[in-house]
Amino acid sequence: MSVQAPPSTRKWLALAVIAAAQFMVIMDTSIIGIALPKMQTELGFSPENLSWVFNAYVVAFGGLLLLGGRLSDLLGARRIFAAGWLVLLAGSVIAGAAGNVGVELAGRAIQGGGAALIAPSALTLLMMLFGGSPQELTKALAIYGAAAPAGGTAGVFLGGVITEYLSWPWVFYINVPIALLALIAVPALMPSAPARSGSVDVFGAIAVTAGLAAAVYGIVRAPEVGWGSGQTWAVLAVAAALIAGFVVLQSRRREPLMRLGIFRAPNLAAANVAQLLLGAAWVPMWFFLNLYLQQVLGYSAFPSGAALLPMTTLIMLGMVVLAPRAMQRFGAKPMIVTGLVVLGLGLGIMSLIRPTGNFWVDVLPASLVAAGGMSLAFIPSLGTAISAARPEEGGLASGLVNVSYQVGSAVGLAAMTAVATAFGADKLGNLPELTDGYSAAFLGAAVVALAGAGVTALTMCASE
Repeated sequence: MSVQAPPSTRKWLALAVIAAAQFMVIMDTSIIGIALPKMQTELGFSPENLSWVFNAYVVAFGGLLLLGGRLSDLLGARRIFAAGWLVLLAGSVIAGAAGNVGVELAGRAIQGGGAALIAPSALTLLMMLFGGSPQELTKALAIYGAAAPAGGTAGVFLGGVITEYLSWPWVFYINVPIALLALIAVPALMPSAPARSGSVDVFGAIAVTAGLAAAVYGIVRAPEVGWGSGQTWAVLAVAAALIAGFVVLQSRRREPLMRLGIFRAPNLAAANVAQLLLGAAWVPMWFFLNLYLQQVLGYSAFPSGAALLPMTTLIMLGMVVLAPRAMQRFGAKPMIVTGLVVLGLGLGIMSLIRPTGNFWVDVLPASLVAAGGMSLAFIPSLGTAISAARPEEGGLASGLVNVSYQVGSAVGLAAMTAVATAFGADKLGNLPELTDGYSAAFLGAAVVALAGAGVTALTMCASE
């Protein structure tokens, strides 16, 4: 049976919904940034555990993305896309109504599960709509790609507005009307495809999600209990065993969640490595930049969010206007490597922040350089990762590249949280020590970005 695509006059409206979905699932990782100090006070989070408001979402998101991609391939992308919005809606209501740490983290994890269904099915729908025209596909990927970092940074601004003028629960309740509108639009705009027979590796999904959660937990807890403690290494050993078990399961199952042979596709592994390290460098930057603006420079919620609008604007312009043209002229590899180098440079400049600094000197220049690097690297690595797979594995490739970015985000933030804590980021009220901690996190993220540039260059050369 052939795919039933909507009329061409409506497919760009479908793209708007798909881009809005990407905007939303990434915004939900960042919109809590400005609200973190108030959530910490009202719900009782410790400084070391505050990052779990972010990580509970990202671990569920990253760990279940492969399952979401597999379900999208088997049951149809449109069905899974709609189901994801329902789950995201439910998680948002729970997170907003939470009165304690446990309920809050449960709501965030449910939100992440919904995002894990939305993200791979959204990319599959995009490929169904625009895969027949390389020129249209490049433009569609540019719009879709711009929605991710724009959602991340715009979420900070919206979080500032909501936290300043309403209250922190509304950073979650804002999802409810958007989810309802998306559910109304799905039947009218999205293409459908028949379901296919096949099995779903539930145990594999549980293993990889639990392994990722254990790894993040071990890294976040290490500064508190000690890197040399038996507890730290026991948790990390469990994480390694679960992830190894997942790989073994995939190699033995006839219908695995992730066909290991997919990595033999030229440049697919390299592009996923680039996405992983891009997330590991970018997400810690905005997390600690929010804290620096509020806890060191003394910005309230709204000005703190507004301070990142120039970065949002540059990312959107770079991804929609500059990146597609530069990619056609120079190719994917030079763009990815250059983007990661520029991102590393911006983070290195940001590490020079001062306790007595100001936005114009300490934040704006560095954030614009970092945004320029992100806009150069994101679209080429995303497009390469998706186009390298076979058409029938579009959901798997979409899930895999999203997994790479989210796993990088979670592990990168956990590692930089450990670095920041070791250098004084847990000393609330002590501005010099707080600044030292945040500076160390920025410098660590810069090292990750530059390492990403080197690894990407080597792996892409090996794939050619």
